[in-house]
Amino acid sequence: MSICGIQGQLLEVTVVGCNKLKDTEWISRQDPYVCLEYASTKYRTRTCTDGGKNPTFQEKFVFTLIEGLREFSVVIWNSNTLTFDDFIGSGKIQLQKVLLQGYDDSSWPLQDKRGRYSGEVRLIMHYANANLSITFSLSSECRHLSPTALSPAPLSLSLSPDLSLSSKRYLSTTSPRPIHLPSTRSISSGSLSSTTLLRTHFLDTGWLKKKCLAFD
Repeated sequence: MSICGIQGQLLEVTVVGCNKLKDTEWISRQDPYVCLEYASTKYRTRTCTDGGKNPTFQEKFVFTLIEGLREFSVVIWNSNTLTFDDFIGSGKIQLQKVLLQGYDDSSWPLQDKRGRYSGEVRLIMHYANANLSITFSLSSECRHLSPTALSPAPLSLSLSPDLSLSSKRYLSTTSPRPIHLPSTRSISSGSLSSTTLLRTHFLDTGWLKKKCLAFD
């Protein structure tokens, strides 16, 4: 399901901590910190001094969402005082789940410069307008449907060929058995006025025949 209407909405991201980080220190414990980047917005957590492989941060940040941009980057560094900071690992955070459900508590894998596993970072994300975005998406999709797609299928009232009384099969199949009319006996004039008697006969073949007998 596509999600629309996130432009300008707010996404809360809490950096809980990291687990099993690659250790860049030989002697002392490393001092990790986390950097987040979404479009031109960048955040940095405090440095977890002596955090080692499993630092804890519990810091919250807020991003302003951009339509069509459904991921942000995370990078973990080791802080050094006398030299450049050491790169520990990085990863891509997907927003599909939090935008659909409004909440996502997941641990995301990290990779070093060689593409090898270097630990994971746990993030808790909140998106307050999840239901609104889904509703907006559905209404947008409905607007793109043609009127014929929204209208119910027309109800056909025509009979099937097997049921149609005007079908040729009732007119061109085997001929009906001949009808033997009873002999008419003459009746003296004046005994009956011109009278017509309508007799209806149903044959075995299902044919309907009418015959008229006129008596003078």
